[in-house]
Amino acid sequence: MNAKKMNKVATIVLYTIAGIIVTILTSLLLFILVRGLPHVNWHFLTARSSSYQAGGGIGIQLFNSFFLLVITLLISLPLSTGAGIYLSEYAKKGPVTNFIRTCIEILSSLPSVVVGLFGYLIFVIQFQYGFSIISGALALTVFNLPMMTRNVEDSLRTVHHTQREAGLALGLSRWETVVHVVIPEALPGIVTGIVLASGRIFGEAAALIYTAGQSAPALDWSNWNILDVTSPISIFRQAETLAVHIWKVNSEGTIPDAMQVSAGSAAVLLVFILIFNLGARYLGKKLHQKMTSAS
Repeated sequence: MNAKKMNKVATIVLYTIAGIIVTILTSLLLFILVRGLPHVNWHFLTARSSSYQAGGGIGIQLFNSFFLLVITLLISLPLSTGAGIYLSEYAKKGPVTNFIRTCIEILSSLPSVVVGLFGYLIFVIQFQYGFSIISGALALTVFNLPMMTRNVEDSLRTVHHTQREAGLALGLSRWETVVHVVIPEALPGIVTGIVLASGRIFGEAAALIYTAGQSAPALDWSNWNILDVTSPISIFRQAETLAVHIWKVNSEGTIPDAMQVSAGSAAVLLVFILIFNLGARYLGKKLHQKMTSAS
């Protein structure tokens, strides 16, 4: 068989494999959406969940998911940005840098349930935060920090070295060059990574079962005391998220319409994750176009 025939066969095989994968993923997405979206309405999105009666919603769980996402990003963004800048701009090749990179690779490969158990032992028990939003956010920071750090580092490394040299030639210090030249140029990739990480945080369940808790107590929306566990903005209250709620409904099944609630919750969760992923692509493309036109 000559080279042209081999190339044609290889191309057909690769396209076939890609088509099978796309078909499987599309079928799975359509199955979840078609099965769940008919059960989604305004009452379902805003009402409290029910433990024993039919007709409950996911209002508190949905709010908990977004609130936990915000707290996690507030903790992980400064850490991942600082670590990415250090590894890209300041770290010299050597055993210390290699050790740091090895630790990042190991942490990024840990199963989320292991991170959840670690969070339970350290944040829930040792630090005595109990099952709370802060425990869940810290566990998710450990879970998500390696990916975000690597994203920041890779985005900074894509900036051509001539731009750094230009900043230094203008009399800027190394730190000023990083802040005013390198980071703005790498911003599209950094923002894309943050949005993708947000989708990962939003859909996480295993790590939160052992840290944020499995209950969603009623919230007093007139109370804005961060230390009061009945306040919506308290980081010391238990917070069952949407992903944990899906697991709980399927594992316990104590409500009559458990299948409908599970299907609707899964559809809502999938829609938001799709929004995060599509939004990451859109924001990255727009920021890249803006930076290109500005330069």
